Amino acid sequence: MMNGSCADVLITGAGIMGLTIARELVQQGWENILIIEKESGLGKHASGRNSGVLHAGIYYAPDSMKAASCLNGNFLMRQYCHEKNLPILATGKVIVARNESELPVLRTLYERAIANGAKVDWLDQADLSTIEPNAKTVQHALFSHYTAVVDPNRVLTQLKTDLESSGKVSFRFNCAFQGLSGSRTATTARGNMPFKWFVNAAGACCDRVSRAFGIGNDYRLIPFKGIYYRLKASKSHMIRGSIYPVPDILNPFLGVHFTRNVHGDVYLGPTAIPALGRENYGILEGIDSEMFQILTSDALLFLTNAKFRNVALTEPRKYLFPFFFRDAAALVHRLSPDDLEATHKVGIRPQLVDWKSKELVMDFMVVQDGRTIHVLNPISPAFTSSMDLAQKIAAMFAG
Repeated sequence: MMNGSCADVLITGAGIMGLTIARELVQQGWENILIIEKESGLGKHASGRNSGVLHAGIYYAPDSMKAASCLNGNFLMRQYCHEKNLPILATGKVIVARNESELPVLRTLYERAIANGAKVDWLDQADLSTIEPNAKTVQHALFSHYTAVVDPNRVLTQLKTDLESSGKVSFRFNCAFQGLSGSRTATTARGNMPFKWFVNAAGACCDRVSRAFGIGNDYRLIPFKGIYYRLKASKSHMIRGSIYPVPDILNPFLGVHFTRNVHGDVYLGPTAIPALGRENYGILEGIDSEMFQILTSDALLFLTNAKFRNVALTEPRKYLFPFFFRDAAALVHRLSPDDLEATHKVGIRPQLVDWKSKELVMDFMVVQDGRTIHVLNPISPAFTSSMDLAQKIAAMFAG
């Protein structure tokens, strides 16, 4: 599509949501779809930096959008990977209790999983040892059969190939959305782009894009940084699949855990450290003028939200290896500090906050306003849920 011509659908964001929405629209007969992306390629942020875990609907309240989309999204992504011969590791995962006080939450997770249609087993310690011998628990654990792992960047690359080969989708990289010129023309770093329909799948920048349309003014995105370590190759045999702790279900973070990826590497993480920028991947990297607003927002949340205050008090110390190691070691029988090595793997989780209530938004948000659709709070399990969410979003175009 030539610059300046009108797109039937303009999608901002070439992450997993933008690509799967485009794929679904193509399957429904839409043409002339343009995807713009501010980066030079795919997977530069959350979609390419996540662990690749396909979740199974265990954690989410049965009446939530996450619960409604996660398991079907898992099955759809599995099917796609099999059709395209993409690697997938279907070892399942165990969730373990670190002390007796976590057992009621573990039971709640079991009940949620059953309500959401997931296949889970309630294990004792002997059962656990046959599935994940090095995993340690107090009395009971859960085994999730449907949890799997894929290679996120391979999935993104294959989706882009499929979309381009359809002849109905084109891409513009290094093309940041900058605002609106009138109601049906986007201003971008590569000129004005008229559209008939607009989809905001901008990930960590979704709130900035939505505000240009007068949407989501009562919400803010607060970034959290996830850092990882890795088991040395000689120690990767210690973990067969994935080992997760019982999470605090009042917060949307799952805690430091072990994940074996499709290449045989075992990663430990991520943390949920309040970050100083939407792309604050290093100590100073990614910090910009927004830092001051983020610090102000963090300070206000610290004072008004006990759940955020707990995260802010406990997570930053995991920058220090002894605290990170302590969390990981609590999940297994055997682990030595010498078994781990540092990695460059780091991600940012853009967490939406309802600024009126000062509460972290626990569910996805998809907002339609006429012929514009905004995917807000695109946090985990967004990668897992993406193909199911794409079907629901594409159905909005029928109106």
